[in-house]
Amino acid sequence: MSKVNFFNAQALDILAPEGSKWIMAEDDLDQLNWQDDSFVRPADDVVLAKAVELETEWNNKKYARSRAAEYPDWGTQFDYIYHNGIEKWKTDIVDPVKAKYPKPST
Repeated sequence: MSKVNFFNAQALDILAPEGSKWIMAEDDLDQLNWQDDSFVRPADDVVLAKAVELETEWNNKKYARSRAAEYPDWGTQFDYIYHNGIEKWKTDIVDPVKAKYPKPST
């Protein structure tokens, strides 16, 4: 029995042909049924590999989500730029957030 999590469900949506739907009982890949009988269901290892890929991508972008949450709203930033200029905005608002949440090296 292979339990399905958020990334497995996303993988299923990506692997499904356009317009296809799937249903699953109790979040179990063994209970997965495609609504389109003409489609050959992908093997569990294919679904799980795609899910790992999606989860890795999500984890690698944590810095970007953290930065977005830290920046002030756009109106505040535009007001800051208007009154102080772009260079001051970069040094006072952008650079500290980037330093706090650095982009990981790949």
